[in-house]
Amino acid sequence: MPDAPDGGPGPARAVYPGTFDPFTPGHVDVVDRSRRMFDHVTVLVAVNHGKRPSRTTAARATEIQRSLPADWANVSVAAWHGLTVDYCRHHGCRVIIRGVRNSADFPHEYELAAINETLGVTTLWLPARPELASMSSTAVRALRT
Repeated sequence: MPDAPDGGPGPARAVYPGTFDPFTPGHVDVVDRSRRMFDHVTVLVAVNHGKRPSRTTAARATEIQRSLPADWANVSVAAWHGLTVDYCRHHGCRVIIRGVRNSADFPHEYELAAINETLGVTTLWLPARPELASMSSTAVRALRT
């Protein structure tokens, strides 16, 4: 179990950040697997200035919260408008969860993980299940229109 923010033993907390526009079955699967590994997981609905989400951060967070099973008591959803590492520092999270669908995702995810590690937060990559690997938020949005 990871240490608490003060260096002593404590609850293992993780953050799963993303724009989640929309929140796909692949995202749900990552949250489900993460919640089994950590005492608490926060789905962090973030702002990415390189993307143009179809809804506000708050609206996406509300939709995600409503979509999660009620018995997932160790999962929360939060909207955040800053760096994920800053959220982690403020909330005692030592691990960032990232889903990786395929080898094309890896170079970008590796860069992010290296930066976050230098800032004191470890990244844990969870590979997508094969049946979910081809599903992206972009593809789901395209199918909806």
